[in-house]
Amino acid sequence: MATFAPKEVRTKGRLSGKIAILTAAAQGIGRATAIEFAKEGARVIATDINEDKLSELNEVPGIETRRLDVTDKDAIERLADDFVRIDILFNCAGIVHNGSVLDCEEKDWDLSFNVNIKSMFWTCKYFIPKMLVQGSGSIVNMGSVASNVLGVVNRFAYSATKAAVSGLTKSIAADFVSRGIRCNCICPARIETPSLCGRLDAAPNPQEARENFLKQQKMGRFGKPEEIAKLAVYLASDESAFTTGQEFIIDGGMTLP
Repeated sequence: MATFAPKEVRTKGRLSGKIAILTAAAQGIGRATAIEFAKEGARVIATDINEDKLSELNEVPGIETRRLDVTDKDAIERLADDFVRIDILFNCAGIVHNGSVLDCEEKDWDLSFNVNIKSMFWTCKYFIPKMLVQGSGSIVNMGSVASNVLGVVNRFAYSATKAAVSGLTKSIAADFVSRGIRCNCICPARIETPSLCGRLDAAPNPQEARENFLKQQKMGRFGKPEEIAKLAVYLASDESAFTTGQEFIIDGGMTLP
């Protein structure tokens, strides 16, 4: 079994003494959350398939990086085998397919489910046994308001996967509530991430696309990755010890009537 020594041992912080595994940590919400977890004293194992961007986190005290393809079951199992203990699992990996059911091919559907939900199946399957041994653990899954929460135009495959995330979250919470393991999901609206900016830039008229998206945000702005990361810290910490199986909507009022 490989041993990964933390760069810095921290004794203060809301996540002090905890070991956290994060997926999709190279940019956006995953990156912001990795940094916040480390600030709060956690030993953070940040993973991503984008090794170039991920390597930028190597300079952050408390963060170790590992390449991980979340669609590779064997790679996830190998990662789990490297750790005896795991306190926090943050499942952040996801992709957004644009279009209705008529625009979705089987390969788009399969890839969306493989990245957005099947990856969570594998990470939970291989990391929950570690949590069971110690009798504690917090799992935080990345959901979306584009799910069973709200119907969003041209998000057919994406919304289906995010509704599945909610179901997976509640099922795991129910199965392990008496064994010290909590599981919750965060359901954001549009957050200013490289993923969102890339989709807007790819539109025929990027400025018009941005303005149309902003019209749906009642606060008149997109969310910030750091705002989601703060919620993830709460759910990962002992402050939320009485909270499990919940969907936390953080959407700038998008779902208000």
